[in-house]
Order: sequence, then structure tokens, then C-alpha cells
Amino acid sequence: MSGAMARRRFLALGGGLALTGGLAACSSPLASGLTGSQPNTADVIFWNLFTGGDGANMVLMEKAFQKANPGTTVEATILGWGNPYYTKLALATASGTPPDVGITHLSRLPLLAASGLLQPIERTPLGELGVTEDKFTPAAWNNATVDGTVYAIPLDTHPFVLYYNVDIARKAGLLNSAGNGLVPLKGKADFLDAVKAMKNAGGAKFGAVMSITADPSTAWRFFSMVYSGLAGPIVTDSGTKIAIDDEAMQETVAFMQSLTGPGLMPKNLTGAGANALFSTGKSGFLFDGEWQIPSYRAVKNLKFNVVPFPALLGSKPVAYADSHALILPRNDRGDETRTRNASKFVKSLLDNSAVWAEGGHIPAWLPTQQSKAFLGQSPQRNYVQAAFNARYDPVAWYTGAGSDFQGVIGGTVIEALTGRISPKGMAASMRSALKRYTTSRPPVTMK
Repeated sequence: MSGAMARRRFLALGGGLALTGGLAACSSPLASGLTGSQPNTADVIFWNLFTGGDGANMVLMEKAFQKANPGTTVEATILGWGNPYYTKLALATASGTPPDVGITHLSRLPLLAASGLLQPIERTPLGELGVTEDKFTPAAWNNATVDGTVYAIPLDTHPFVLYYNVDIARKAGLLNSAGNGLVPLKGKADFLDAVKAMKNAGGAKFGAVMSITADPSTAWRFFSMVYSGLAGPIVTDSGTKIAIDDEAMQETVAFMQSLTGPGLMPKNLTGAGANALFSTGKSGFLFDGEWQIPSYRAVKNLKFNVVPFPALLGSKPVAYADSHALILPRNDRGDETRTRNASKFVKSLLDNSAVWAEGGHIPAWLPTQQSKAFLGQSPQRNYVQAAFNARYDPVAWYTGAGSDFQGVIGGTVIEALTGRISPKGMAASMRSALKRYTTSRPPVTMK
């Protein structure tokens, strides 16, 4: 691709990246910027998004690589989550000065791949290093593949999961005979009975809590998980067609309102409020991402466990999820030594991903997922099945982690959770919200 063409492709991509925003679940910004180049100041230049506990774990993994490869240096740069990161990555690649390795969410991969910003994995030495399809969680590998070409190496799956208070569950009669999980639940009736038992027999103020107020991404995750048990994506054809199943939409909203309507779950609740209620034993269940596990571990005297959501609507369980994945941005200089070093670095991160799992994430690399180092981690080992039940955002230029799509569509879900949209009225409201995207001209051609 010529420099002029790459710059045009980047400018087009910028139109899609403008529809993005921040998300506290992954990180907070340390550095950002929309211009600048990446000099060869180390053998492997690595751009990522990780701060806090995830950032500390990633540093340990970087050090493990350098210890095993003392002659190879790594320079890691932490960039602002969301728009600043993806825009700078696109600009650096289009101008011929990309990092050697970057992080992406798999939900953002289709746009990056369609924009010509990534090296196909088959053109790197990763296959020679044993990084092959059979060693990954299938759902993650499938979402690393765009139009038959693999463009990313999944590092993890981070699903939306079901937290429960162990003591309240015991009082409610919801623990299995071994005491290390919930009794089998299948279908909306079982699940609603369990939420009622948490509130009534368990003695909690609420059966379940979830961050709702001003948290459209969490509302979207919950809605998407429930709806996906009955129907396919709400948009198809790379996001150009609305594909809502009206009956499934109505049943989904009716189910959600059966939780919020009778007061089993609050209609309005901030993230801090959900945290406070679950942390103090005033709620039996919490609906949230597994990335919250480290914060609840720090709560004194809180006994909790985490499991995948059971089947709610439909016969099979679904876990809304995304994945952090490793990418090798396109490098027109053709430096094979840098590409080989980058590939060795990616393989090392996979081999050390039990460290990454300490933050709650499920390793996508099966040798780690099946290792003693990971299986010794609790509650992480208890919700591995969620990675195999994973359902990602629909493929479109405007969807994905931190996107404006999640904010707008999640806002519509919030209206339904509060009761301001009826089950019958939800399909029309959702179509109206989606129209702004499906009728817009995509910034790049996506198949």
C-alpha cells in the first residue's frame, strides 16, 4: 500500500474512530496523543492500554520475556484507552512508524483489519513458534479471524459473569452439595426463583444488583447476553442492516423488567451503589464483568464466588464477552528481525498468561488455561465455560469496546430497565437508535 493510500485509509478510519469513548473497566489514561512516530529505541516496541492491576501483571510478563531473552529489549508504552489509543495506532501505522506489537479488543478488530493496518498472522513466524488455532479457545480464535484471515492472537476472554454472596446463597438454599457452586439453574423461571430466594430466604435487601444509572455499556452487556439466547445479532451485513427479532426483543425486555419491576433488582443504581450493596451483603447476586474480582477480593469478610450465567432465554447459556488480543501492525519496512522478535514476544506473553489471569481474565491460550498455574486460581477456574459460550459485539465499523454504539444502544436498554419503554415498544426504540449507524456511510469497505 502506498503512503498516500495509507494516509487516505487512516483519514477514513478516523471517521469511525470518532464514535468512541472511555471505559473504566479496562484502564484510565496515562498518555495519549494523535501524532508522533515510534523510533526504534528497543528491539520490541509494545503499545498497550493497561494500568492498575492489569498494568502491574503485564509488567511482570514483559520482565519474564526479557529474562528469558536477555539480548532482546522491550519498550512498553501505555496509551489512553479508547479513541486516543486506536487513533494513534492508526496514524502511526499509516505513516510507516507503527509499534511492533499492539493490543486491541477483538470487538474492534474488523475495522482495523478492513483498514489495512495489520499483518496477517500467517505472514509472521508465529505459526513456526507453535501458535496455532488448536491451542486457543474457539470463540476467541473465531473472532480473531476476519474474512477467513487471522489478524490477532487472543490473550484472554473477559466475560460478563454472575457473582454471588456465598453466605446469602447458603441461607437461600442455592449452594450445591459440595458448597463450591450454585445448584443447577436453567431457564428464566429457575433464575427468577433464585433471585427471589436471595432476597427473601437469604435475607438480602435485593436479590441482585447491577450498575445501571449512567452505565450504558453494562446495560448493553446484560441485554446482549439475554437477547442472544433467542436471536442473532441486532445488525448484520457489516452493520448496514437492522436484524431485530421483534418477538425475541419483547421477551428479553419482559425478562429484564421481571427483575427490576417487582424490586428484585433496583431500577436505578450507580456503579458505586452496586459495589456498596454487594460488598455489604445487601444483595445476593451481582451482574458484572470478571475484571471487578480484584476490587471485591479487597473487601474484608466478603465471601463471594463467580460463575457463568446459566441459560436464561433459550436452551443454551450465553456469555457476553470481549477479548484483549495481540496484533502486529503492518510494517512496510519489511524488517524480518523485528517481526521475529515481536512474534517471540507474543508467544512469551501467551506462555506467561497465568499471571494475566490474576486480574480475572480467562486465558485464551489453552496450554495456560489447562495448566496448574491457572487451575489453582479461584474463582477464575469456576467460570472458564463462559469463554466457550462467548458472544461478542455484532460486526460493524461502529461497534466494539468503548464505542459510541454501546453508549447509545445501552442508553436505550437503561430506559427499558427503568420501565420507561415497554416490552412491545422496545423494538421500535431500538430501531430508531440504530438507524443513525446503519444509514451512515462506512469509513472503509467491510465485507
